[in-house]
Order: sequence, then C-alpha cells, then structure tokens
Amino acid sequence: MAAPAISKALFSSYFSQKNPVRTQNHTFLVKSSKPTFTSFTITRLSLFLLPRSFQTTQSSISSNNSSSRFSCRCQSLSTIPVSTKEYEFFDASSEVELRLQLGGWNIQSSKDIFVDANDTSLTIRAQHSGSLITLLETNKLFDKVKPAETIWFIDDDQLVVNLKKQDPDLKWPDIAEAWESLIAGSSQFLKGASIYIIGDSTEINQKVSRELAVGIGYTPLSTKELLESTKELLETFAKQSIDSWVLAEGPDSVAEAETAILESLSSHVRAVVATLGGHQGAARRADKWRHLYAGFTVWLSQTEAIDEDSAKEEARRTIEDGRLAYSNADVVVKFQGWDADNAKSVAQACLSALKQLILSDKKLPGKKSLYIRLGCRGDWPNIKPPGWDPSTGDEVASPGS
Repeated sequence: MAAPAISKALFSSYFSQKNPVRTQNHTFLVKSSKPTFTSFTITRLSLFLLPRSFQTTQSSISSNNSSSRFSCRCQSLSTIPVSTKEYEFFDASSEVELRLQLGGWNIQSSKDIFVDANDTSLTIRAQHSGSLITLLETNKLFDKVKPAETIWFIDDDQLVVNLKKQDPDLKWPDIAEAWESLIAGSSQFLKGASIYIIGDSTEINQKVSRELAVGIGYTPLSTKELLESTKELLETFAKQSIDSWVLAEGPDSVAEAETAILESLSSHVRAVVATLGGHQGAARRADKWRHLYAGFTVWLSQTEAIDEDSAKEEARRTIEDGRLAYSNADVVVKFQGWDADNAKSVAQACLSALKQLILSDKKLPGKKSLYIRLGCRGDWPNIKPPGWDPSTGDEVASPGS
C-alpha cells in the first residue's frame, strides 16, 4: 500500500568498506521546486535528495551517429536545467564537444561569453543587452572532465565548447547524466551483468525493478511471480499465493524455494530481478547470498531520516554493523516514504549509483562473470582458484576429493 504523499524523497547509496573492490563515489544533492544539481565528494556514500514533486522531463533527443552525436531542443534536459536554445553534442574519444546555437542573441565576440567548468559541472553565460544571461547550466556532467583544458570559441552562429574527458574510454551519450543518457550508456559499464533488487517491500522491489529493466533493455524478472507460476510448486502447494504459502509452510520454506529460483537465475545475463521482501525473502538471510553475488545487488531501504547527514549516518551504521544480511549489497538506496509514481526516480538513482561503483573499478563486471563461471561458490569478493571447495576451506580441493 502506498505511503501518504510526502514533501520529498531521500535516496542514499553506500559502498561497504568490507568489500575491498568498493571505493569512493560522489554525492549528488537535489532540492528545490525546479531541481538543480550541486555536487561534492565524500567517501563511500552517495545521497540523492529529491523534492516530492520531482518529475523526469522528457527531452526530444535524436541520434545522428550512433551514440556519439545528439541534437536537442528542449527547455530542460531530463532533470537538469539547460538552455532553451538548440545544441549539438559530439563525443570524440578523448574529448567532448558542445555546439550551442547563438542565433537571435546577437553575440559577436567570445569576450561576451563566460564558461565555468568544474570536474562534473558546466555553466555557460553570455552578456546580452547589459545583462548576464545563462545559456546552459548543468551540475551533473555524464562523467568528469579536466576543467583546466576547457576551450571555447564562436563559429558562425554557434558557441563551440571543447571539454577534455578524464576517462577517454567512457563513451558519453550526452553532455549530462540524466535518465536518457544513463540508459543509453548503461551497456558499456554493466557489460551484461544482471541486477538484483532487494529490500523489505516486494511491491517496491518489483516496481523499481521493472522501471530499471525497461529503461536499460534488460529482462524484468520477479522471484515472487516465478515462485507462484512454477509448475512443480503449483502442484505441490495447490496454487497458493506467497502469503498463504507463508501461513501454511512458514517463511523458511519460501526462502528455501526462492534460493532455488535464484540459483537457476544466477547464470542469466541482462536481467533485473526483483526479490521477495520481508522475512520470507532469501536476501534477508546471510546464508542465502551465494547466488545473489552473481549480479549487482541494490538494497532499497526506507528511512525516517529528515536530511542527508542523518541518512548517511544511518546507512553507515547499518553496513558497518553487518547483522542485517541486506548489508551485503553492492549499493544501498535509501528513500523517505514511497509513492509508486516515484519508481522511475528511484530506478535512476540506482543506475547512477551502479555507474559510479563500476567506474571506480571497471573490473567488477568481469569479476562477476568469473564468479558465475566458477559456480557461484560463495567466495565473493575474494574469488578462489578453480577447484576450491568451500566445504574444506582450502584454496584448492585435495586430489581425489
């Protein structure tokens, strides 16, 4: 059942220090009725603060050359305010180029243009009729740039801005990290790895999972639906719902059955799997995580925190305490209250956090793939050599065992 309307939703993603491959990422703060982004860096914790009225604005974006060139004419680029003027965007491997139309503004000299670039932000202003106007502003570029190497010039009726990328291997679908650019660029960092959505609410897990799967072109799966539709289970439990199954057999029986489903899904790629919430869910039990490690896990967690600092502290305490099995997740996304209309916003926060995690260690998708090929033996993240037997505790199984 949906919670009452709220004034804001709070999202927090956390990377545990217990996992040596998890490193720092960035914090993004969104607040105001017309969302704008500010950013700062802290260690292993990201916070997303969105107003209740937050809505993703659909932009008219057309691709002229795969994902390397985009043209846009819009009032805003997804959640990030930009110019109402037309612009073109190009990715040239080591740098990106933005061409902003100046027609109608009567700007003749580059001296009337002011470009302010930081690692992840860009603001373009111009002097016009005695006033300083903002032509484009985004505080969340798709990734980091080298601000000291930014150059700009006027070419006929266009302002051309060249930004040097810090990571030349990362292809930018567009200038800013919005829902459209995130889903367009997801394949290059996820590399087919599946995603498991965990948390106490089965309904929330399902709704966010479906939004995320549809966005990135993955297969949406639900362990609840799979459990209720599996032929063998229908015959054994007489077409029981999960709730009636729990009443009849207890939560342990359901968790065991979901673990079997997760084992069968562990070899799948390009899937977003919504898991069962509550005590009947396998993800809530530390001894059931063996096959969840096959993909990237995102823990959706509701919070009573009223600001980002208290949410940050809450997330840190929960992860460092480690008694709750959900703390094994790769990413924690906290939100204040719930409304199904916000599912896409939560999905965007999940994808953004996963992107930052994977870009901090680009070998992660490959390690997940290796873990699957070695049989999901429960040795994540410290993967042992082939032949290792978890029952012996040895690095490699003894000959003849």
